[in-house]
Amino acid sequence: MNKRINFEDTIFILNVRIRMIRDLLQLDIDAGLFLRQTMGDLEFINSALDMLNEKFLANIKFLDRETEADNISDVEWQFSQLLNEISNNTSPFSPARFAETQTWIDKFRKDSAKRQKQIDESYVPTGQASNEPVVSHAELNGLLGSP
Repeated sequence: MNKRINFEDTIFILNVRIRMIRDLLQLDIDAGLFLRQTMGDLEFINSALDMLNEKFLANIKFLDRETEADNISDVEWQFSQLLNEISNNTSPFSPARFAETQTWIDKFRKDSAKRQKQIDESYVPTGQASNEPVVSHAELNGLLGSP
């Protein structure tokens, strides 16, 4: 996926999908019927967050880097909360009802914690950011045509 990613729209859709699953948890459903699809949805969200995080970390030139980091952290937190709700014994998909759910939840939690740590480490302290030049010495020389 080499196309430019619209982070805001992607994050919005991921939040909508997370809310949809949260709403599903509130309903009196046939959990066996929805289990595979719900785990697939969680896998999709997890994969999308991996891709989003990878693209974010690879692009250090975001103008609103801190805002995007906050937005990604927020959707990651929403995902983590959803995983906690599913793990709850009152959830239709709880590990108490479907043992295989625990394996999925453990994997997603591990991935989520790793991504959150990467985002946290990507923050530039405010004082450091303001003291550094906007254009590096090498970039300035390149722009001016100096060797």
